[in-house]
Amino acid sequence: MALSLAHWTSVSTEPAATVFCGGRIHSQTAPEATALAVQDGRVVWLGGDRAARELFPQASRVPLDGALVAPGFVDAHVHLTDAGLGLAARELGGAVSRDAALRAYACAAARNEGQLLWFGTWDESKWDVPQPPTTDELDARAPGAMVYSPRVDVHAAAASTALRAAVPGLAEARGFHPQAPLTGEAHHLVREAAKALLSAQQRASAQRTALEHALSRGVVQVHECAGPRISSREDLALLLGAEHPVERVGYWGEAVESPEQARELIAQTGAAGLAGDLFIDGSIGSSTAWLHEPFLSTGACGNAYLSPEAVRAHVRASTAAGVPAGFHAIGDAAVAELVGAFGSAVAEFGVPSVAKCGHRLEHMEMTTPEQARQLGQWGVAASVQPLFDALWGGPGGMYEQRLGARRAAQLNNFAQFAAAGVVLAFGSDAPVTDIDPWAWARAAANHHRPESRISARAAFLAATRGGRRAAGSRDPLAGSLVPGSAATFVVWEVPQYAAAEPGRANSWSTDQRTHQPPLPDLAAGSPSCKMVVVDGQPVYESL
Repeated sequence: MALSLAHWTSVSTEPAATVFCGGRIHSQTAPEATALAVQDGRVVWLGGDRAARELFPQASRVPLDGALVAPGFVDAHVHLTDAGLGLAARELGGAVSRDAALRAYACAAARNEGQLLWFGTWDESKWDVPQPPTTDELDARAPGAMVYSPRVDVHAAAASTALRAAVPGLAEARGFHPQAPLTGEAHHLVREAAKALLSAQQRASAQRTALEHALSRGVVQVHECAGPRISSREDLALLLGAEHPVERVGYWGEAVESPEQARELIAQTGAAGLAGDLFIDGSIGSSTAWLHEPFLSTGACGNAYLSPEAVRAHVRASTAAGVPAGFHAIGDAAVAELVGAFGSAVAEFGVPSVAKCGHRLEHMEMTTPEQARQLGQWGVAASVQPLFDALWGGPGGMYEQRLGARRAAQLNNFAQFAAAGVVLAFGSDAPVTDIDPWAWARAAANHHRPESRISARAAFLAATRGGRRAAGSRDPLAGSLVPGSAATFVVWEVPQYAAAEPGRANSWSTDQRTHQPPLPDLAAGSPSCKMVVVDGQPVYESL
């Protein structure tokens, strides 16, 4: 593939166009296009290369040799500081045995003597002995060190004695255990203490690491789900103020009681909405999601972090202020409480007033068809994570271990949302899962339960245009490649893609009769990102 930033020497100083030629352009306007012309940050032509030569004779040309050119992806749910810290400390992520995980602690402690040890996530459900690390085990392998080691869902964490001792009142907090990983309020407290030990420079470095990783995966916009229980205002301000080509949309998850308070928080934080990880409950993996029926693993119904009154007050105040509201909700009891709160807002303000706010909900793993129908009618978007099912769904998976087969079979029903007209936006919840949009599309189209799947094309749209709609964009061209749209796109190298015929085994499509461009076959893995262009300017090129 012939790609070089040298082709762009004239773009920033001259009005001449740049033509990307010899590729497959993923566009509804020109599914068989072989050239894309960019001028002044906008797409000005999609069509045959011969016509492009005649229309733009002085244009710089970038030959693509059959590569796929597609709109940039959007990660609709990230925690970039945590994600960057995890990318820099991956010792536990690949551990397949409990002994290997414990050895990883010792190795990291030997290399980082005297520093806070912030580990990447671990998942004991994948180990040969599915038991999380204990406090004593951390202390033995990292003597005297402050160790923060979050579970994969980041709703529980193992913490060393030294770090626990730095948190006043920790032993009285809900979710405390002297040996087991901390959950609930105890986990929130210990995570806050660990983050307080990080300098602004360390946090900025972690954020940049995560942004660069996202860019290398073809992601051009991320939605940071910040809040007092998961980060800080300083952390969000640092991220939003940084210079980077990946667009950042920030959400602040703090409950309010009045429209005035909602507007004030938006002004103070620079957030796009009071949404994201405003926790109604926890997670299934940590047995802290709020359920109607108990977990098989604990015999309890999980955690409810917000009272029904607080949930309704937040939705009401945000709607009255015209501010996007949203919550983290996973368990069926949490979802029921949430849908009821939005129903109350609809009864008071009417559907148009609720819909125009751009409210959004995160995760929504245990949702009924009727709840999905209501959310669709009210214009509430669903930010969901397809890799959750890929990692923990199916027979014998973690969901089934925690909930039993009946309830596990109802989780992450993407088809249910699509059928109800809910705006679907895909994300990683990084550091919980990897920032890999092609893997999200593959997971959604290959859900463990066929009735929960959506088409590959619908999955692709949820990972591109859906994220922009969930962030409040009303631009009908956003996230697409058509004349007049922003020239923001990614060039992908797909093995054997150039030789493929539309509709053959190595390309996806809902139905070739729609004359839509085919998507690459993902059975062999994700395509390789070769170049990212934002508003007509190159911002990434792989070596």
